[in-house]
Amino acid sequence: MIDILVRVLLVPPMSLIVLILAGYALRRRWPRCGRAVSGVGWATLLVLSTNAGSLLLVRPLEGLTAPLADARASGAQAIVVLAAGNVHAAPEYGADIPDEVALVRLRYAARLQHATGLPLLVSGGNGEPEKGIPPKASTMARALREDFRTAVTWTEERSADTTQNAACSAAILKAAGVRRVLLVTHAMHMPRAERAFVAAGLEVVPAPTMFYARSALSPLMFVPGWSGMFRSYYATHEWIGLAWQRINCTGC
Repeated sequence: MIDILVRVLLVPPMSLIVLILAGYALRRRWPRCGRAVSGVGWATLLVLSTNAGSLLLVRPLEGLTAPLADARASGAQAIVVLAAGNVHAAPEYGADIPDEVALVRLRYAARLQHATGLPLLVSGGNGEPEKGIPPKASTMARALREDFRTAVTWTEERSADTTQNAACSAAILKAAGVRRVLLVTHAMHMPRAERAFVAAGLEVVPAPTMFYARSALSPLMFVPGWSGMFRSYYATHEWIGLAWQRINCTGC
């Protein structure tokens, strides 16, 4: 709980809202300082809520990876796709379904599986059986089979974060004699995910999807909105995750 709270407070928009509120609080005693702090907070919030502004964080992060050139020539023995989120009890399906972030990964994983014929592992836990909430890997596997007509060989349903994705998936794959994998996740998530899987003892061929920074600039990209803030939030989360990984994981 404390870990989640810290992460929420460190990423926009909450971190910037805290900065703005701090500025207003400072105005009572140090008016000029308070106005400067709140002004910086408002300006940063405005910039990062645009798709163009989010590129300040997204572009260097996505620059740490590259699109997969040829899946068939990768030498991989399996495909691993990482979970994102679930939509609980979607009424039109009568069950939990992968959210829009997870679907992007599933679509690319299905494409790679159809192109290569490699066995596929889906990784993601956070289920709550007592509340009728299945693990993320379970909903992903069902979507792959039913919606993408893609076979799933393994489901890893115990992990709660990227490090656990890697450790739990590696245990399953090594038991099956798999050492080299195509790893599917968002381009922004790939640097951290790749390091975690390498640290878990697997050879990784990155297969990133959804490169936000490669979109052509347009006037609408300078309009503040949810999309820009989501990208800024996601990128900040990953930058913090990479820094934490470097501090705590000497093998990553």
